Amino acid sequence: MKCFSVTIDGYIMQGIFHQTKTEYRHTGEGRDVILLHGWGQNMTMMSAVEQHLQDRFSVWNLDFPGFGESDAPSEPWGVPDYTAFLEDFIVQNGIKDPILIAHSFGCRVAIRYAAVHHDVHKMCLTGAAGIRPKHGLKYQVRTKMYKVGKWALKVTGNTKKLEELQKNSGSADYRAAEGVMRPTFVKVVNDDVTPVLKDVQCPVLLVWGEYDEAVPLWMGQLMEKEMPDAGLAVFENDDHFAYWHQADRFNRVLDVFLKGDVK
Repeated sequence: MKCFSVTIDGYIMQGIFHQTKTEYRHTGEGRDVILLHGWGQNMTMMSAVEQHLQDRFSVWNLDFPGFGESDAPSEPWGVPDYTAFLEDFIVQNGIKDPILIAHSFGCRVAIRYAAVHHDVHKMCLTGAAGIRPKHGLKYQVRTKMYKVGKWALKVTGNTKKLEELQKNSGSADYRAAEGVMRPTFVKVVNDDVTPVLKDVQCPVLLVWGEYDEAVPLWMGQLMEKEMPDAGLAVFENDDHFAYWHQADRFNRVLDVFLKGDVK
């Protein structure tokens, strides 16, 4: 994916959060805003939002552990681990009543954090992952055959064939993941936030691409229904990266949502 460059008046910093060295940037002053990127991405993908908000807000843009310039976790993490990481990041930086703006995987972390920490002021979630997809019989049979094949190769000690099977199976994100991030990916995608949606008490703006194939629109509609105070904005003729493709429009929608929050 090609990323455009933006000019940011801030310094790249490093810190140890949840026992993991993390790279992040802090710009601006005012109410705290935390930007949480998607899987396989880094803070660059949130730079347009950062640049737009930095003259009115205190903006924190970070590389999640395992992405960008941050270290990978020492062991496979699930969404609860990334949520604990966010908790530590917020505490160590003295962040109060934050606004969370997240994309895709970052939304899983934001939702789980906000479901417990009701001091979250507002959230904007775009292309929010976290709801278990509906799979048909073909998918279930294919998954079962993969698991049986994997088990058989492990039992027989055929490590070469096992590596080939794992390399050629799964999603593009799974195949691209290396080392500890591959089992981390498995744990992350199997996390379902549906049961905690009702516990998110803050106002939530959901932004979705009409033709999002990674996280279909019906998931956004379900989130809007299950969250107590949520509204859904649909970007027509766009996909999972609608916030990126239509950055100006996304920022204008943000301005309306955050009106009155400038200190």
